[in-house]
Amino acid sequence: MKSFGKLYLIPTTMGESDPMDVLPQTVRRTIEVIDHYIVENDKTARKSIKAVYPEKKQSELVLFTLNKRTETSEHNDFIKPLLEGTNMGLMSEAGCPGVADPGAAIVKLAHEKGIQVVPLVGPSSILLAMMASGMNGQSFTFNGYLPIDKDEKKSAIRHFEKLSYDKNQSQLFIETPYRNNKLIEDLLQILSPATHLCIAADITLPTEFIKTLKVADWKKLKIDIDKRPAIFIIHKM
Repeated sequence: MKSFGKLYLIPTTMGESDPMDVLPQTVRRTIEVIDHYIVENDKTARKSIKAVYPEKKQSELVLFTLNKRTETSEHNDFIKPLLEGTNMGLMSEAGCPGVADPGAAIVKLAHEKGIQVVPLVGPSSILLAMMASGMNGQSFTFNGYLPIDKDEKKSAIRHFEKLSYDKNQSQLFIETPYRNNKLIEDLLQILSPATHLCIAADITLPTEFIKTLKVADWKKLKIDIDKRPAIFIIHKM
């Protein structure tokens, strides 16, 4: 019986930081021996690989690009090396692949084909923000992006606030970085003064900012996280 290769889920840094400050040696050892990758962006993936293992010859790398423009029909072509017995790596643009990441589709396909999936330890902004928030780590939900439409966004924020109260469940979401400051304005206007809000930006970077306060207390501060990757968490007690 023919044996398949293994699909390694390889985490990356979440910005311009030393990979060895946030990634374990397992990641370096894996990149050392793998030449075939499924990535979101060819250029940034090559940069990440070089940062972790400078000795890797770029000419030997075989990269398949997976993003929102990739057709589902291409996925089977991407995993052909796995089916032929070659180990492959799956990399996200930042953080852990498969979580809030298009790579989840490849992981799903790998399971359907009977390919072993090997997740490697690395930084997850969702979990790190939750850990540092002081909110309910026993029950929380990541909701992705809020709606762009003003009225829909307002309804979503109120819905998540009610969920947090009814279920005692922390509600996490993200925003396109250049809309961060506008989202903060919206949150402070819509949420109850007693609701807790955590803002976690630039996680694992030298400019990391993580703070949890009641909305009433946030209103006393001036905060600017424009164009900085951030996670927002709300919880109404």
